[in-house]
Amino acid sequence: MKVFRRIFSRVVLFSLGIFIQLLWLFFVIFKLSDYYLPIAFALNFISLIAVLYILYRPGNPLIKMAWIVPILVFPLFGGIIFMISGGKGPKRKLSRGLCRSQTLLEPYLPKTGLLHHSQDEVRPQDKYIEGQCRYLVQSGFPCYENTDAEYFDNGRDGWIRMLEDLKRAERFIFLEYFIVKPGFMWDTVLEILKEKANAGVEIRMIYDDVGSITYLPRKYACEMEALGIKCMTFNPYRPVYSVVMNHRDHRKILVIDGHTAYTGGINFADEYIGEDLRLGEWKDNVLRLRGEGVRSMSLMFLHMWNAIRPSDTTEDIRAYMPRHEDVSEVICKGVVQPYGDSPVDSEPVAENVYLNIINQAVDYVYIFSPYVIIDTETNHALCLAAKRGVDVRLVVPAVPDKKIVYHLTQSYFPELIENGVKIYKFTPGFVHSKCFVADDRLAVVGSINTDYRSLYLHFENACYFVDHPVVAEVKKDFESTFPRCEMVALKERRFTLLHKAYLSVLRLFAPLL
Repeated sequence: MKVFRRIFSRVVLFSLGIFIQLLWLFFVIFKLSDYYLPIAFALNFISLIAVLYILYRPGNPLIKMAWIVPILVFPLFGGIIFMISGGKGPKRKLSRGLCRSQTLLEPYLPKTGLLHHSQDEVRPQDKYIEGQCRYLVQSGFPCYENTDAEYFDNGRDGWIRMLEDLKRAERFIFLEYFIVKPGFMWDTVLEILKEKANAGVEIRMIYDDVGSITYLPRKYACEMEALGIKCMTFNPYRPVYSVVMNHRDHRKILVIDGHTAYTGGINFADEYIGEDLRLGEWKDNVLRLRGEGVRSMSLMFLHMWNAIRPSDTTEDIRAYMPRHEDVSEVICKGVVQPYGDSPVDSEPVAENVYLNIINQAVDYVYIFSPYVIIDTETNHALCLAAKRGVDVRLVVPAVPDKKIVYHLTQSYFPELIENGVKIYKFTPGFVHSKCFVADDRLAVVGSINTDYRSLYLHFENACYFVDHPVVAEVKKDFESTFPRCEMVALKERRFTLLHKAYLSVLRLFAPLL
């Protein structure tokens, strides 16, 4: 019965429908090209135009190459496939909705928010750090002071703290997650949400359809609505071929009453809290914010909500902003900048933040990442940092969740190690944390992986910290993790000629995987 349900599941049936569409397209093209030379010429001409367009438009060269090679190898249908898929960003409706929603929220963004230092305390690195903060401010993400942060080095402890805050909710709860999977973790949260909905607390929820497609029924959002929980499915998976399906909501956002927020690496599934040990120990993190900085977390959620389901006026938004009485007593040194990234614009904010940290590091930069599928620029930045004497350490899983992605990750090891980057495999299991920490001054915690999907295709979010107490907590997590890892030696990563060829093909198509 279980096998029967899997065979006839929505993901299998819809994927089969897409596959049939592609087969039919290839059949028609080949059939027409066999009998009509002008049609074959036209298809080749379309492929040529597609290649010229790819070369002309701005973008990552490796992503361009990943499209150009298959178009030139298969010119009869390569150009057509690109025209109906590769040239597309998110749906125009969503893009227009995000623009409209941004205008709605604009009055609630702080007009100031740059990092400042008095002339007496300026250090050489301060100018670079202030430049990073300025970049995020110009991207629409202000700096906040007096925002407390609590860092949890595992999903379970963070989840328990999350439950305590959910039980204290009085006005509203926002949830936006990539994966929601029925089980001990989500069922416990859902019981609290139902109680709060019955008590009159407003609850809004967004979950990604592809992230949750094998776990939730198609009309799960309707089930939530029946419980009094306003719920939306992001970019529903449909049996129609379109690379628009590649654009997913990978963010992790929970906001409670406008004064407390959570983000980090965890979704709502049992493996994130150690209830499912299929991949061994699951190494993850949770970040709890309290104070004025929660404003940006609320605005990021409302930005997405009103883009898909317009329901608020400018005046309505005021009710979701931090109240003075809730945040006035929060006193904390340092600065936090919650920020997001999206495929709607051409600005790779998340990648630029990571690159700035690597390029400006002086003493060390430590990185947690489950997937290391990096472009030439990031690869060069890591190698150059190590060459100039920065202690660059990268912690990756020893147990993979996706074999092909893991092979790709390993393909970068030889060059990185040869240039002085230290790579650690977390031997107890799988690393899902996405963290950077550098020079005892900077840290990033959020949902953003170091791969093409996170950096170019997904909606993501994170928090950037400067001279904040949480930086020491993130570093402490790294220091306690290193002894539990195996350092990768260069000789372990020598590949045979055949394996090198396989990895070369994978790396060529990495931006499309």
